[in-house]
Amino acid sequence: MQESYNRTSTPAAQDAAAPRSYTPEERRHRVFAIMAASSGNLVEWFDFYVYAFAALYFAPSFFPKSDPTAQLLNTAGVFAAGFLMRPIGGWLFGRIGDRLGRKTSLLISVTMMCAGSLVIAALPTYDQIGAWAPFLLLICRLFQGLSVGGEYGTTATYMSEVALRGQRGFFSSFQYVTLIGGQLLAVLVIVILEALLTEAELKAWGWRIPFVCGAVAAVVALLLRRTLHETQTEAARKTAEAGTIGGLLRHHKAAFLTVLGYTAGGSLIFYTFSTYMQKYLVNTVHLPIKTASHVMTFALLVFMCVQPLFGMLSDRIGRRTNMMLFGGLGALFTVPILTALQHVQSPLPAFLLITAGMLIVSFYTSVSGIVKAEMFPPEVRALGVGLAYAIANAIFGGSAEYVALGLKTLGHEHAFFWYVTAMMVLAFFVSMRLPRQAAYLHHDH
Repeated sequence: MQESYNRTSTPAAQDAAAPRSYTPEERRHRVFAIMAASSGNLVEWFDFYVYAFAALYFAPSFFPKSDPTAQLLNTAGVFAAGFLMRPIGGWLFGRIGDRLGRKTSLLISVTMMCAGSLVIAALPTYDQIGAWAPFLLLICRLFQGLSVGGEYGTTATYMSEVALRGQRGFFSSFQYVTLIGGQLLAVLVIVILEALLTEAELKAWGWRIPFVCGAVAAVVALLLRRTLHETQTEAARKTAEAGTIGGLLRHHKAAFLTVLGYTAGGSLIFYTFSTYMQKYLVNTVHLPIKTASHVMTFALLVFMCVQPLFGMLSDRIGRRTNMMLFGGLGALFTVPILTALQHVQSPLPAFLLITAGMLIVSFYTSVSGIVKAEMFPPEVRALGVGLAYAIANAIFGGSAEYVALGLKTLGHEHAFFWYVTAMMVLAFFVSMRLPRQAAYLHHDH
């Protein structure tokens, strides 16, 4: 089976060697590989996102001398700091993935996330060790940011290389199914804990439980990933430019900049309608914390379930069309949706508005990984996908909450809505530069 996975050496060889149909055994192996890679992706993102959702409860333990908005601002700052490590992680794990293999990169990243989550679960509070508490929290988040920075690019690369031809958009969409699934599980665990524990208990010690769950789940994901087949050929790994920034920018600079352009808008609006929305519902709309958690749980469930549908759509209408719809609809409807949310007084309209925003984002998320992977050859694919994503995500995705909360404290919350809209306009025009056919993965018919 190893040989059947390694049909990614060059564009010409890939087209020539690509099978017209798959045997039942190969189909099963490829689907299992996607599931195994996805399981680790789910755990990685659960561990990373549970911080954002649990922040409402542990913020006073690490930043006790501030008002509620300032507490959230501080925890959002640590959240953003984790994103600043992503470019380093994207470079490091992209290089590992291109030179040592996708499997090695995937195993290291999930191990690092497990360790970071376990340490956060055991961290002393501000009352116990003073200023060391927020400092150690920051170190853990930097460590996890490094891990996640490598996770996205390698997973996107691996899943694009094992996905079945003709259904590559559908199967690659499961990267965001599990990414959103990680978010969903994170908020679901918080909802369950809210039902079982009092608010005082959650703030005292209950917030630690999700981090323990994430560390345990990471061990299971690690065992599953050990079964993965390698997709990177030995020949590609041994080329002089494999996994090098010089090789990436010398021959694929335009592709790199294109990925940067649409990932900037994609990351910003994704985090606006996912992690920031819970705080927006509590801090701006003034819904109770538990109600906001319930709204986000159901919205994320819908968001997760529609990813394969939008992925299938891209197999029919093309990735470029998907991306242009994303940019265009995002530019038109971001301000109306976020403005309308300010005036809702019950959970149902809040759920419907957030879901509408998430459906627009789905045009991007469902094909995000495959669009990036199709633009780079195998010797720099993990690096090209991971580094471009990590840089844009660090600058625009990681800062989304911080910018939104900062503008709110200045009394200019609407400025954030227009900031997101401007980035959607950029995403639309950059998407027009995308090729109509895949450049380095044989075109799906």
